[in-house]
Amino acid sequence: MSKFNTARAPAATSPVRGEATPSGVTYEGGAGYARDARSELFLLAVTNMVGEHTFYESAGARDTRYAELVRKSTLEDPQWTARFLRWLRSEANLRTASLVGAAEFAKARLDAGLDGLGRQAVADVLQRADEPGELLAYWTSVHGKNIPKPVKRGVADAARKLYDERSYAKWDSAARAFRFADVLELTHPANRDATQGALFKHVLDERHDRGNPLPAELNVLRARAELTAWDAPRRRELFARPDAADVLRAAGMTWESVAGWLQGPLDARVWEALIPSMGYMTLLRNLRNFDEAGVSDDVAQRVAAKLADPAQVAKSRQLPMRFLSAYRAAPSLRWAWALEQAIARSLANVPQLPGRTLVLVDTSTSMNMGFSRDGTLMRWDAAAVFGLALGRRCAEADVVTFSDRLLGGTRTKTFKLRPGGSLLSDVERWKSGGFFLGGGTNTAGAVRKHFAKHDRVVILTDEQAGYGDVGQALPARVPLYTWNLAGYRFGHAPSGGPHRHTFGDLTDQAFRMIPLLEAGENADWPF
Repeated sequence: MSKFNTARAPAATSPVRGEATPSGVTYEGGAGYARDARSELFLLAVTNMVGEHTFYESAGARDTRYAELVRKSTLEDPQWTARFLRWLRSEANLRTASLVGAAEFAKARLDAGLDGLGRQAVADVLQRADEPGELLAYWTSVHGKNIPKPVKRGVADAARKLYDERSYAKWDSAARAFRFADVLELTHPANRDATQGALFKHVLDERHDRGNPLPAELNVLRARAELTAWDAPRRRELFARPDAADVLRAAGMTWESVAGWLQGPLDARVWEALIPSMGYMTLLRNLRNFDEAGVSDDVAQRVAAKLADPAQVAKSRQLPMRFLSAYRAAPSLRWAWALEQAIARSLANVPQLPGRTLVLVDTSTSMNMGFSRDGTLMRWDAAAVFGLALGRRCAEADVVTFSDRLLGGTRTKTFKLRPGGSLLSDVERWKSGGFFLGGGTNTAGAVRKHFAKHDRVVILTDEQAGYGDVGQALPARVPLYTWNLAGYRFGHAPSGGPHRHTFGDLTDQAFRMIPLLEAGENADWPF
């Protein structure tokens, strides 16, 4: 007789923890399950672009809640919070949320009279050369002009690591409240070598119009100064030369700076000279420009090869949604296969699940909100991408979109996955086929309507169910996985176990937890 492997064996647990019975209501009036502070913070942070309105929360209310949760978590568990913020910037690739979080982490420690950790937390999240100034701008706008030592030292550590000639040429601008020179004067970073020391001196000389000559050590800035002194005819003539790409690279010229330098549109020859020195994200965002300028197929093939390269995809840390955005923006199909490969590789952690899986995708009106100000990608786009990607990896899956009640039932529509199809074409077929439904959110009704002895149910949603109790809509023994895409306070079901788990992220990282949980292993935070 078995002693341990029985129906009474404890189910595996997951890190996002919520209460077992609802104590509140969702924004739509359904049963609302509160979460502990760390869980609420995690789900909010991984879906929060900071300063952006959502359907149910204003930008100000959302940002205030985020800052309060960071401060609370900092005081309760500073080591966990510091690790989380580092992961949020490095793996989740959410820049502004991690930057704000690090500032609030340092503030909470200082207000509590606690030493240590603030400097390291700030330095950890600053990973791009414009970010030291960005953090100082946030601090002074929210907490005043008095910048404490831990913040200054963390910013100085980052400036020492990130500031070089190319980053200065790219990111320093009079349009920014805190320029490189301001960061240097406020935080006094020690230079890491003679070249950086010369750069720091030059940056300060330029800011204060001292008229000192450009130091000999600064080869990139010297090449740039010589190049920008050329007259207009000579500038255009450069792009007939075989070494045009090398000249631009040596001078640290970005496509934005070249556009200003030429004072006119960039034609195919200009783009072809710029492409060899363009980074992955810059290439991804300029596919339309390449097509409109008429970049050659040979050059396009090299760009496509880089976009599809597994090492480049991993190094770029692009959110899967960026590939969908690029696919929709590019008028030519010559990028389609590369982008399909890239998005597939960015979703490598989506598991191959055995048995039968019900995938429910929330396309109610509240999911029709942009992640950022440009409004090109909506939360329901992300739900469709992740839901369809999971459906394609499952041994057998029913993928269903749902929203409100309809004639006493629930408005749903089943999406038929085509063998041999592609994820990006699936998403476009989802869009053109009327699978974005709109209306309210009858999640419990969708579960009851479509559950047919599936081995698991996965719901991609903002959790703001309007009717009933989603946590009770499914037999307790059937695993329910909720993929949260908005981070509101109350969820629609219990979480943490048994058989009820909530994840959140705009990457594929959390998908790794499903096989662990189903193998009986407890899943922990991804950091």
